[in-house]
Amino acid sequence: MKLFIASDIHGSARFCREMLAAFQREGCKKMLLLGDFLYHGPRNDLPEEYNPKDVIAQLSAYSDRILAVRGNCDGDVDQMVLPFPILADYAVLNFGGRTLYATHGHVYNPDHLPPLQPGDILLNGHTHVPAFCDKGDFFYMNPGSVSIPKEGSHHQYILMDGSTFTMKDLDGTPLSTITLD
Repeated sequence: MKLFIASDIHGSARFCREMLAAFQREGCKKMLLLGDFLYHGPRNDLPEEYNPKDVIAQLSAYSDRILAVRGNCDGDVDQMVLPFPILADYAVLNFGGRTLYATHGHVYNPDHLPPLQPGDILLNGHTHVPAFCDKGDFFYMNPGSVSIPKEGSHHQYILMDGSTFTMKDLDGTPLSTITLD
């Protein structure tokens, strides 16, 4: 099964629309969103087409396909307007025999690890900087940001297809790939 992984929409209607178009194009059944849905946060400029109400409407149409965790810019008021759960600080998921520890990254990250087993995958956003790293006992992946990429990165996401993970820009252009055994 394919899994679409993205993070940090930050209320951008334009990049939410492009993210959902990529999700459709990839033919995924589920989307894992790693937080920061509606608010841009005090450290970020307003993203292009900042319109949280439009983002709510767009994501609501996919609520039965979204798995999500809370970002540092997400709060109880956001949960009141989104029809899928977003308030979990982390999720432990099993896809294709792989254990994925999904979190936003402001609490658990490569410098402050959750309880991981050898071969597990730590997924987080938060930094807006993409990463694929073999950390020895675990793999670390960050899809970057859908709306406010940093350090010269693209507006992007990760596609998990079995044991292959591909970082792609929102147009679907592959940027890097890693296959785990």
